[in-house]
Amino acid sequence: MPRDNVVVGIDIGTTKVVAVVAEARPQGGINVIGLGENPAGGLRKGIIVDIDNTARAIEQAVQQAERMSGYKIHSAFIGLTGPHIGSINNRGVVAIAGEDGEVRPEDVERVLQAARVIPLSVDRRIIHVLPRQYIVDGYDGIMDPIGMSGSRLEVETQIVTAAGAAVQNTIKSVQRAGLSIDELVLNPLASAEAVLQQAEKELGTVLVDIGGGTTEIAVIAEGSLWFAAVLPVGSEHITSDLAVGLRTPITQAEVIKKEHGCVRADPTAENDYIEVAAVGGKEKRRVAKKLLAGIIEPRVEEIFALVRREISSSRFQGLLPGGIVLTGGGSLLGGITRLAEDTLAMPVRLGWPENSGGLADMVASPAYATAVGLVNYGAGRLAHTQVAAGREVIWDNFWVKIKNWWHELF
Repeated sequence: MPRDNVVVGIDIGTTKVVAVVAEARPQGGINVIGLGENPAGGLRKGIIVDIDNTARAIEQAVQQAERMSGYKIHSAFIGLTGPHIGSINNRGVVAIAGEDGEVRPEDVERVLQAARVIPLSVDRRIIHVLPRQYIVDGYDGIMDPIGMSGSRLEVETQIVTAAGAAVQNTIKSVQRAGLSIDELVLNPLASAEAVLQQAEKELGTVLVDIGGGTTEIAVIAEGSLWFAAVLPVGSEHITSDLAVGLRTPITQAEVIKKEHGCVRADPTAENDYIEVAAVGGKEKRRVAKKLLAGIIEPRVEEIFALVRREISSSRFQGLLPGGIVLTGGGSLLGGITRLAEDTLAMPVRLGWPENSGGLADMVASPAYATAVGLVNYGAGRLAHTQVAAGREVIWDNFWVKIKNWWHELF
């Protein structure tokens, strides 16, 4: 069933692969029409270590999404994460080429290419060149300079880089699953598209996405990305702590975390107990819930301490009145927002995917923030392409009229 406005996003996580199919709405936003999810088995801390296993997980998630949506998936926007992710600020400057001094799309492309020129080791690869603002003849704060007049065009950008080997392994896994890649997208950038409100993007907000094997951080201000980092620790480590502390299998620890996990014990529930299966045996024993909090809280505090360090190292000079927005499956632990406020000394809220229709209830969880964000990002790229194509048609029609007028004169 061919649809020109359909976009697909695939979140290749440490614990699961999620594929979301959505229609881009003309008025903005998306209608979710398909969802596929499959456990991942070929990643460690966000990095692919087994291409075949990862490809199988992608293929199975895609097949589920195809059955639900009735859409044959050939390509997708693919999320990228891992502790190898880095970000750099850079600036590009070019002279405006046209005789009339008007900024054209090709001038914008040239200035962005100029900004890409950074010292980069051979094992690094540029993933995004994200413009924060354009400057025309010294006038800054310009988001879209096309059509403006001047002689000098500058751009301030955030350049996101990744390890070349990690990128190549991601590409191979997707291709082995029988798909092509529309674009590789930084995971926290995608998550921000799904859970941040426009006011938060403008004011200044820190997105913290606690996934299975990684915790992703993005500082968003003035509508753009200012800093990004990925920590090699996530909710999978909480599961391991519970397995060790409770002496129970990993699978059982994961269930306990999802059903009873909290970072601080409820003082009114002093006598609350749960049953825990022992390793290597069928017998179960009763464990107080406050013991769970005693195991989980130190690990979550460690994660937030690392987040605080990354925010400090970002050297972001502005204020962050938007505070912290927590998302990702790890953010569903009971009491986590209060602990984050105490540790980071900032207002904190839980971020859920927004601005979606269709089967949006199926992805209405922080655990699907990245996957939903990828289709939001893809819908934005689709709209941008259509606008650019419209501009090109206008310019082509303009020159045709000039030529016809010239021929009529002579």
